[in-house]
Amino acid sequence: MIGLQPEWLRNVPTDLRLPGRALFTGCGTSFHAAQTGGDAVQALELVLRPERDTDVLVAVSHEGDTALTVEAVRAWPGEKWLVTGNPDGALVALSHKVIVATPGIETSWCHTASYTCAVAALAALRGEDVSWLPDAVAEVLAGERFPVSEHERWLVAGAGRDWPTAQEAVLKLREGAWVAAEAYETEQLLHGHLAAVDESVRAFVLEGEGRAADRAGSAVAALRELGCDATLVPTRDPVVDIVRFQLLTVDIADARGADADLIRRDHERWKRAAAAAAP
Repeated sequence: MIGLQPEWLRNVPTDLRLPGRALFTGCGTSFHAAQTGGDAVQALELVLRPERDTDVLVAVSHEGDTALTVEAVRAWPGEKWLVTGNPDGALVALSHKVIVATPGIETSWCHTASYTCAVAALAALRGEDVSWLPDAVAEVLAGERFPVSEHERWLVAGAGRDWPTAQEAVLKLREGAWVAAEAYETEQLLHGHLAAVDESVRAFVLEGEGRAADRAGSAVAALRELGCDATLVPTRDPVVDIVRFQLLTVDIADARGADADLIRRDHERWKRAAAAAAP
């Protein structure tokens, strides 16, 4: 699916615009996508407090029936829009507008193309030009990859527009490569968290722009003082920036004999854990 992203991105709908102030919600990868849209809240938090001062709720759910997202949408008293890959999901009947962002449902549980398409669809809803994204992603797919290493601990930091990318990158590494990865907002990393970081951690800091870039440089310098293999990663757009981490996840999984697609659900203990966590 990673390689299909340029093709899928070319088919993202671009004809609708948000009618006013929007709040975005979702769970997991879909919540990371939701955060790129603007003000965002976890679906469970919205269930706990559905009264929000905004004009429209935009829910993101690739398969269209994520249980907590369904609860959040039901609890929302106003206009409801949905970004999904499933025109027949449970959320469709609850929504006033439906944007089908992908041509099908992604088969891998370690979602990649569905994430980038949802992010592109949200950008289009805000009136942004997304026509350049397919070619930009194709360039990344053909370009230099992050090297695989034997680290068991991984760290990704970012701020501003890059904070959702940091979270999604870490989720991919955990789901697909089964490594202990942590996401930090850049400034938060520098306030106490460094005490538990040493040379055993492989670190990436997303550069960002303006003041975020200044602090990203400081974070890399601090991490290197601790002996970390730390990389400052230039960033352009959440759709483009996540792709190298998707590729890194697959490369680590291949090197370690993991199946990135199944997110460990083929192992009995993790299968039981998933069943225990079901709403």
